[in-house]
Amino acid sequence: MPVILRGATAAAVAIIALTIPGCGYHVAGKADMMPKEVRTICVPAWGNATTRYRLTDRLPAEIAKEFIARTRYQIVTDPNQADAILTGSVVNYFAYPIIFDQATGRANTVQVVLYMTATLTDRKTGKALFTRPQFDWKQQYEISSNPRAFFDESDAAMDRLSRDVARMLVSAILENF
Repeated sequence: MPVILRGATAAAVAIIALTIPGCGYHVAGKADMMPKEVRTICVPAWGNATTRYRLTDRLPAEIAKEFIARTRYQIVTDPNQADAILTGSVVNYFAYPIIFDQATGRANTVQVVLYMTATLTDRKTGKALFTRPQFDWKQQYEISSNPRAFFDESDAAMDRLSRDVARMLVSAILENF
């Protein structure tokens, strides 16, 4: 037998039903907490305090790709045409073996740790919209235990690391973490 709601009970149920879909929950990585005035972002070359020279070329390029792929923002190359400028620096880079071949004693897996800073600044006001003075990212890659079949995996690992950092950084900026 169907239940018929009357009066205040019906009104309460209607109000609850209307407010549940707008309760504020969202899928992680989909929010955009940036000011609506920001439409263009410049991602210039990053500073580098390490000996890993090509990494700072890869990071801004991957960050720009991530913004283009996931957001409504236009990426511009001229900071004077941007509403916001994302600057950053690679502060430290470490690579060290973490797994060794039992038979040969040679390293099989290398751990790479990258320490960075990043700041997104409103160009007109100079106000920091997002700042992360310290964050780190890790990536592992394998090394062939056969010296004849050796292939330097470090460049491919740096490409993966750059993509992962870009994904994480853009999410952090959009979610304002």
